[in-house]
Amino acid sequence: MKIRMLVVSAFAALVLVACGGGGGKKEDTTVAAGGEKPLYDRLGGKDAITAVVDDFVANVAADARINAFFANADITNLKAKLVDQICEASGGPCKYTGKSMKESHAGMGVKEEHFNALVEDLVKSLDKFKVGEKEKTELLTALGSMKPDIVQQ
Repeated sequence: MKIRMLVVSAFAALVLVACGGGGGKKEDTTVAAGGEKPLYDRLGGKDAITAVVDDFVANVAADARINAFFANADITNLKAKLVDQICEASGGPCKYTGKSMKESHAGMGVKEEHFNALVEDLVKSLDKFKVGEKEKTELLTALGSMKPDIVQQ
């Protein structure tokens, strides 16, 4: 498996964050403006994103700083939504169909330190799979734009 990937996620907003490209359908490898492939392709596509998300969710589950937020979560659904979210955010063919970040985090009391812990857990997974610095930065920037809808003041 090409492990030059990611899901973002973080956030996978995180937490951050299933593609419609299954069924043997060939994934798009269109070259973006400037002659570079989309981030989705540079991350390794859906299989690579799924591998990172699986590892990331395990990191979150083991992280006492934030795992209580996910105690009652449907983990299978969470993983699928995160894959969709990261896939879409990175320019892939997926479509995230879950709740908005504002709606899904309302009333949870997510603070800056919780968000940062989640990002740390995602970076740990990205590093484990040897995602390049450029791709990591692009992904974290895309996912980081969700922070205002997740962190509650």
